[in-house]
Amino acid sequence: MAAVTYHAASRVYPGKPPVRAVDQLDLEVADGEFLVLVGPSGSGKSTALRMLAGLEEIDEGSVRIGAQDVTSIPSRDRDIAMVFQNYALYPHMSVGENMGFALKLRRTPKAEIKERVLTAARLLDLEPYLDRKPKALSGGQRQRVAMGRAIVREPSVFLMDEPLSNLDAKLRVETRANIAALQRRLGTTTVYVTHDQVEAMTMGHRVAVLKDGLLQQCDTPRELYDHPANAFVAGFIGSPSMNLLTVPVAEGGVRIGSYAVPLRRDHLRDAKWAGLSEVTVGVRPEALRVTGAGDDAIKLTVDLVEELGADALVHGTTPEDESLVLRIDGRLAPSMGKSLRIAVRDPDELHLFHPVTGERLTR
Repeated sequence: MAAVTYHAASRVYPGKPPVRAVDQLDLEVADGEFLVLVGPSGSGKSTALRMLAGLEEIDEGSVRIGAQDVTSIPSRDRDIAMVFQNYALYPHMSVGENMGFALKLRRTPKAEIKERVLTAARLLDLEPYLDRKPKALSGGQRQRVAMGRAIVREPSVFLMDEPLSNLDAKLRVETRANIAALQRRLGTTTVYVTHDQVEAMTMGHRVAVLKDGLLQQCDTPRELYDHPANAFVAGFIGSPSMNLLTVPVAEGGVRIGSYAVPLRRDHLRDAKWAGLSEVTVGVRPEALRVTGAGDDAIKLTVDLVEELGADALVHGTTPEDESLVLRIDGRLAPSMGKSLRIAVRDPDELHLFHPVTGERLTR
């Protein structure tokens, strides 16, 4: 096992202008850590993983695995094992042969191959399937075989590139729990790529959010959710995403339509120091509540209700044509077209961002 370090690492594709798919990435992954790289399509997350794997060149900076600089070292010599989206199993080989093939290429003794394959099969509940061909397995079982093939190599680092994207929703939930539990058990440093922020938040010890090749923030799932570094992270992390509104600064707070929202003193101070007449306010759906007829409130017309059982997500539009989502008790879900009056539960749950740069105003 080993730590991983990206030091100002960049991947630049030629063009006019050149495309910086990964731009000056500085990131440290601790020994034994499960780090998730997440971001929208084109954010550079898979490119960053492939740079670590040796499948993409590193045009600037360096990458280290443990104490070794692997920037110019071929992929086969990096002591990593990769799990791909498409499983990449050999159809003519049995499960056991697939899992042990890399060891066979290394001329590992047959007895050791058998022992390591059997140990991995027990970890992954694959013992009954060792003699079957991949075509006789379900998608989830094939993914476990791909995991087993990585495990038997006993690498310093596991690399996983969207390994669950081919599975159905129920199986994805089961398999991501299995992968997280397995990683904790093995303690192997793992870098995991996904575009699914729910997957990232439920699996990673830390999550690194990328956009346009640039690292936006890397922190624990809870810290990302509670203290996003900028408006992009605020809108990307969380399901449903944070409501973001650019609104004028008023006396003692901000104004959303006719609704005056009080702000904390430090929020007001930071907006004043930045010389801002308006700010981008972020509020999570669960931080909004339905309020009474006589209260100061945001008027909302219900456009859509997503009933999730215990909860319901209410999507609506304000008279100023701003879209908002709030989370309420599923038993109190309103009908579409209904008018609601909503308010912020607690000013402490508001997030303020610069309206131009998107950077967080108050930590």
